[in-house]
Amino acid sequence: MTEPSTQQPRRSPLPPTDSGGRGTVPLDSTAQLITRVTAQLATQLSLVSRNGTRRPMHRTRPPAAPRPSTAEAAPPTLLVVAHGSRDPQARRTVLALLDRVRDLRPGLDVRLGHIELNQPLLPDTLDGLRGADAVLVPLLLGRGHHVKHDLPAAAAAAPSVRTRIAAPLGPHPLLVEALYGRLVEAGWDPADEGGRRAAVVLAAAGSRDPESAQDTRRTARMLAERLGGVPVVPAYASAATPTVPAALRALAARGRHRTFVASYFTAPGRFASAAASAAPRTAAVPLGAHPAMARLLLHRYDQAPGGVLATAPSEMVSLLASA
Repeated sequence: MTEPSTQQPRRSPLPPTDSGGRGTVPLDSTAQLITRVTAQLATQLSLVSRNGTRRPMHRTRPPAAPRPSTAEAAPPTLLVVAHGSRDPQARRTVLALLDRVRDLRPGLDVRLGHIELNQPLLPDTLDGLRGADAVLVPLLLGRGHHVKHDLPAAAAAAPSVRTRIAAPLGPHPLLVEALYGRLVEAGWDPADEGGRRAAVVLAAAGSRDPESAQDTRRTARMLAERLGGVPVVPAYASAATPTVPAALRALAARGRHRTFVASYFTAPGRFASAAASAAPRTAAVPLGAHPAMARLLLHRYDQAPGGVLATAPSEMVSLLASA
């Protein structure tokens, strides 16, 4: 009789498990191993360019470009600087002009500041623009004390606002178009152009600054050309000569009895009323909210020193047509 063996039977090894220990994974055959290795090599080779450098990994969604903030995209504020008047109609006229500007360029921040007599005063408007950019556009017709001294002083007193100061409105062809339009409204007949009896007095406020008078004389010459050679004589309500009545008398002595008074004022006021009262017939009203004035304000804004701002194509066409 043979004794039973005490040696335990040898167990076969457990088949391998997957990485998560979830059940068994059958051993790969040689063909399966070759197929898997080949696929992995093909994947690796697809990431290498012909010159041996590694290609960047493919992104299913490219990173979004950073969007500029609203503050970065906003243009500077257009700050119209008016003189101010005790005539209540003056402020209403200026506000109507600003509305025309806003209609021409929607979205532009347009504000008003007065040098004196009316609210808001220029320092108060600047105080409300702290940390912003602004272009100060004088609603003034030539170089004078306000343009040369008052505006730079106000800008210097507001260091928290980044400011640029534009040129005064005159002389400019758009200003002449506004003057011509107001004369036609007052009864100017194009048949008078070239006649020997017609003439125009360009009634301005006046200034002791010789450059201001120079600007007014240049505007008078441009208006004379626009009227076909009719004489246009500059006259002043203060600080310079001749006065409006004196200019009218001088023209009458030359046989120019069909005379008109062109109001070279941006808004109603004491000086505009005095000039109109001297006219032998209906005087032209101040330039006010004439469409050419709104276009001129935007033109001065766009061309302010320190950088040319964007001009809408339709506005540029109008500017070139009037130049």
